[in-house]
Amino acid sequence: MTRYLILGMGVAGIAAAEAIRSTAPGAEILLLSDDPFGYYSRPGLAYYLTGEMAEKQLFPFTIGDFHKLHSRYVQGRATAIFRGERQIEVDGKNRISYDRLLIAVGARALPLTVPGAHLEGVLKLDHMGDARQILQASRRAKHAAVVGGGITALELAEGLLSQRVKTTYLLRGDRYWSSVLDEQESLIVEERLREQGVELIRRAELLEAFGRRGRVEGIRLLDGRALRCDLLAYAIGIQPRVELARDAGLAVDKGILVNECLQTNDPDIFAAGDAAQAYDPLTGRSIIDSLWNPAREQGRVAGLNMAGKKTAYLKSVPFNVTRLAGLTTTIIGAIGRGGRDEDLVGIARGDSETFRSLPDAILAQSGFDVNHLRLMIGRKTLLGALVMGDQTLSMPLQKMIADGADITPIRSRLLARDTRIADVVAEFWKEWSKTPAAA
Repeated sequence: MTRYLILGMGVAGIAAAEAIRSTAPGAEILLLSDDPFGYYSRPGLAYYLTGEMAEKQLFPFTIGDFHKLHSRYVQGRATAIFRGERQIEVDGKNRISYDRLLIAVGARALPLTVPGAHLEGVLKLDHMGDARQILQASRRAKHAAVVGGGITALELAEGLLSQRVKTTYLLRGDRYWSSVLDEQESLIVEERLREQGVELIRRAELLEAFGRRGRVEGIRLLDGRALRCDLLAYAIGIQPRVELARDAGLAVDKGILVNECLQTNDPDIFAAGDAAQAYDPLTGRSIIDSLWNPAREQGRVAGLNMAGKKTAYLKSVPFNVTRLAGLTTTIIGAIGRGGRDEDLVGIARGDSETFRSLPDAILAQSGFDVNHLRLMIGRKTLLGALVMGDQTLSMPLQKMIADGADITPIRSRLLARDTRIADVVAEFWKEWSKTPAAA
């Protein structure tokens, strides 16, 4: 009997187990994870902090779902891979053999490295245990400071505020998430945060945390300013867990390098999810895609290939739905600086517009309200979109961008100064969706 060993019990690992079971009904599947909570929705942790989701709602699998997998779960941490023997070491002691191995161990939150980062009350949001710790700490906290520039930092600020903790959000630059949002979009988010009661401090670089008796009591900024706080939450980025693969002699860059079949340079070892740097045949580049849906698809494709059903992983157009200061926001396309879903440029909905040229596209921006649309227009196709508020056009835009819809008939209208961009897109979608190209 073939033994499939999966390291990691996130969405990639579970998707791989499902794919293996669907292809190899009689195979032995083992899942190894050092997370005591097993499989749960990490994107849901933000809603857990705000009280919008109960803890039990974070667990998408029932006992029946696990029974259908006919798999065995082992709690522990893989500490070494012995490729020659096709074995892994667990917790530095026992060994488990495998025929096919999947590394789906994800990524970890980057640690805070300033003096005082070790103090009690300095917290991150990386997994379920962290969320529980934040909720527990917020019961006695009076004033929290939040450090970080992306979605997770904002989720921390909103979560703490919802727990009735006075919250100050430190922005390192001049505005929120400048690598993704344009100035108008940043302003929308910042104004909504202020309305909710979050204090914003711009151009704030953390120098150190200080405290007494081992507990944080405040922070000091690079410019000398000091802020009293009894809770410091941070989200400053993530780092793929590649140490296990590197120590085993597998090819590693920023992530574990895999081909279009999610296979490493060892034919019996595969990688998927946040730890994997997958080859994209469409662009010829290897990329890390740290989103839930790509991780699930990578896990599925890896599982199929492990079970002998050759399948290529094709990176889809990034489609990320999040919430920024209570405003549903969908990001489609990886078209900004750095080429990731975090980096966007666009054409926005409103009355006044300005133009600037890019090498292969034209960018137009306009005024905004709580329903805001920004599009990136190429020569013949839409290259990306950001939709805030009203999500009516999100799925149509995703389809149009993914399928490379020829927007030549409406391109000039989209770039006209008095155009209601959303109306033009809606009209085009109504007709284009009926054509064979949209099938």
